[in-house]
Amino acid sequence: MRLTLYSDYALRLMMYLAVRPDGLATISQVAKAYGVSANHMMKVVHQLGQAGYLETVRGRSGGIRLAKPPEAIGLGELVRFTEPDMDIVPCFQPENEDCPLRRTCRLKGALDRARLAFLSVLDEYTLADLTSPSGPMRSFLGLAVGASAT
Repeated sequence: MRLTLYSDYALRLMMYLAVRPDGLATISQVAKAYGVSANHMMKVVHQLGQAGYLETVRGRSGGIRLAKPPEAIGLGELVRFTEPDMDIVPCFQPENEDCPLRRTCRLKGALDRARLAFLSVLDEYTLADLTSPSGPMRSFLGLAVGASAT
């Protein structure tokens, strides 16, 4: 199983905001910290904002920040949002039920259990679990290490 680049960017963005001392950042700051496209990051920010994970602050010193505390953002929930199609093989889709092996194949069941197990493990973690202690990550991202995260 492999997560999309969209999920990768979303997770990195959320982690960046979780360790940001003041909790507020611009898209260009996040994109620069990770060396990724600001245009791609903008799409991620827009969709995470619409879903209620982020809020925007308008104005000259505005930016984006987490809409909830890191402890309240489940990793499994976030991955389910960013990966709406986690069907590992085509036979997971009802329109592909015409597989000639359908009546004897156990692969679909095994892969479905694996997918559920993957998500179950992610459900055990929150954004706070990924970013605590925040000092090492802040240092790596070039953020002030002495200040406390929001």
